[in-house]
Amino acid sequence: MEPIQLISDHFIEEKCNFKQLIERLRSAFSTSAIEVPMRHHHDYPNPRENKDSTLLLMPAFQAGKDLGVKIVTVSPNNGKYDLPSIQGTYIYLDGHKGNIKAILDAKSLTGKRTAATSALASSYLSRTDASSMLMIGTGALAVNLIQAHASVRPIQEVYVWGRTIEKAQLVCDAFKNSPLICRPVSTIEEVISQVDIISTATLSPVPLVFGKWLQPGQHLDLVGAYNKDMREADDEAVLKSSLFLDTYQGGLKESGDILIPLTNGIITKETIKADLFELCNNTKLGRTSDTEITYFKSVGHALEDLVAAGYFYEEYNLKTQKNG
Repeated sequence: MEPIQLISDHFIEEKCNFKQLIERLRSAFSTSAIEVPMRHHHDYPNPRENKDSTLLLMPAFQAGKDLGVKIVTVSPNNGKYDLPSIQGTYIYLDGHKGNIKAILDAKSLTGKRTAATSALASSYLSRTDASSMLMIGTGALAVNLIQAHASVRPIQEVYVWGRTIEKAQLVCDAFKNSPLICRPVSTIEEVISQVDIISTATLSPVPLVFGKWLQPGQHLDLVGAYNKDMREADDEAVLKSSLFLDTYQGGLKESGDILIPLTNGIITKETIKADLFELCNNTKLGRTSDTEITYFKSVGHALEDLVAAGYFYEEYNLKTQKNG
C-alpha cells in the first residue's frame, strides 16, 4: 500500500496557483460528477467547559475516482488554552480502493478553496476591467481573497479595513513586494463607493456594507457571516443588486445575508439569479451590463474541498517526483 502523504499548511501556502485552482473548480462546478451529501452537524457535551462543542463532517466523492471528508471541531472556549476554536483535518481517499491517500491541513485548504471560489464567481460577475478592491476583514482569508481576485481581474489598488488600522496594515504588509498598491483605511465609507470589487470576510452580526454606498457596476463578494444570525450587507444592498450564490443547497439555508431578507419577505427564492453550477455550465448568465451591481454570497461547499485536495495532492506528488 502506498504511504499516506501528510500535506502541511506550509506546502499548501507555498504551492497554491490560484489560476490553476480556479480552473479546476470551474470544471467541477460545470458537471454533476461530484456528489455532495448534506454535511453532518453534531453538537456534543463538553462537561469541563459547561458548554457544547460541535463536530462537523463534510463528505464529497466522485464515483470510482476521489473521495474525501473534512472533519472540523468547534470548541468555543479554546481561547483560554491558546488554541483556535475551529480546528480541522481533511482526509483524501482513493474513490476506487478506499485507501487514504493524504491528510491535509483543513485551515489552509479551506482558505485557498474559499478564495478561489470567490474569484471563480468574480470571473462571471465583476466587470472585466475591475482594477480596484476593498477588503473588509483582516483574518486569514483576507490575503487569500486579494490574491485570488487579482488572478482573474487586473487589480492594481487594494484598500483594507479591519477592526484596527494595525491589523489592516498587517494585511497590506503581505503585498510589500507585489505590484499591488495596498493601503489600510480607517473607515469603510471613505473608499467603498470608489472601488470595483468589495470583498468581505468577517464574523459581523450586523451589516457593514450599506446599499446607500453602492455604485453602478460594483461587485460584492460576501464570504463571512456564515451563521443564520450574522450578516455583512443590509437590505438595501440586497435590493439594489443581482443576487448569486455558490450553491442553493447552502446559500438559502445557512447565512443571514440571504436567509434574513428571505424570511422577512424582502426577497424570494426566485430573486436569486443563479448559483455557481448554473454559471459554470452556462445555463444562466452572470453580469449582463456594466452598470449592474452583482452580489455573490459564499457559504462553502464540500465539492470545493475535494477539488482543492486533489489539486494539492497532485502538486505534492509532482514535487516528490522531482526531488526523487
